[in-house]
Amino acid sequence: MTLEVWAMIIAGAVVLVAGLILAWPRFQSASGLDKVFVLAPVFEAVPLAIFAMEHLFDARDLMGAVPKWLPGPLFWTYFFGVALLAAAISFILWCCVGISSSLLAVFFLLIVVTVDLPGLFVQVHDRIFWTLTVRELCFAAGALVLAGSLMGKAPMGRAYVLGGRSIVALVMIFYGIEHFFFPHNVPGVPLEKITPSWIPASAAITCFIGAILILAGIGLFIRRTVRIAAAGAGAILVLLVIVFYGPICISEISTNPVEGLNYVGDTLLFAATVMLAGFGENSTETGQPVNA
Repeated sequence: MTLEVWAMIIAGAVVLVAGLILAWPRFQSASGLDKVFVLAPVFEAVPLAIFAMEHLFDARDLMGAVPKWLPGPLFWTYFFGVALLAAAISFILWCCVGISSSLLAVFFLLIVVTVDLPGLFVQVHDRIFWTLTVRELCFAAGALVLAGSLMGKAPMGRAYVLGGRSIVALVMIFYGIEHFFFPHNVPGVPLEKITPSWIPASAAITCFIGAILILAGIGLFIRRTVRIAAAGAGAILVLLVIVFYGPICISEISTNPVEGLNYVGDTLLFAATVMLAGFGENSTETGQPVNA
């Protein structure tokens, strides 16, 4: 394996272990659904660390995605790699999270505006274009909900929470519908990859995940079901990463390890984003705002 692959694996593993250790006291003191929400920032941090290493160790390939009009593409690739790593560290330390989540939302919105939307008129009929574009928008919205949930009762904070949550919900419903049209593609974030034939009942798994996304997406619009929808769907997506994408990644470790790790990171980041959509509502167990 290349140095890039080792860096991605080690960074993800270190952040996961460190995040779980640091979150353990809060996890123990939480009850019910709050335990799931305590883990959401950790699940957010792991893929950020993985993608940070990809930026730092494969910068010359990734800099091609930097807009042509922006000078210094290699600098910006390294810069955003460091920024992603800083956000991951912020989340597991639970320090300066309001700033890091706000900047993370800006980062993903910049990708939408500068990388995705310029190709709109050329790729308007390409479903993968829309899947990728709303994916970045969804990631930005999840970070926005987290930032808003830390603002207390401030009107701007509530606007961030409601606006970000609505975007995540709509993307979940959109992705859920896609699962039924493309049942042989991998579930979670429905991209072009076809599920390997050795995975049993793959179409049934995909349709099940699609149904969960649709139902949970609708649930995010109903205040009484926001927390259960976010926690339940997020937990199922984390399980999907472990039992579905984990084996795929291992099977491709000698042939296409970066793609396998990207799918793991992508789906885990989506899972964490779904969980973050439940932030900002009062906990029915503790009566306190859910800020992990």
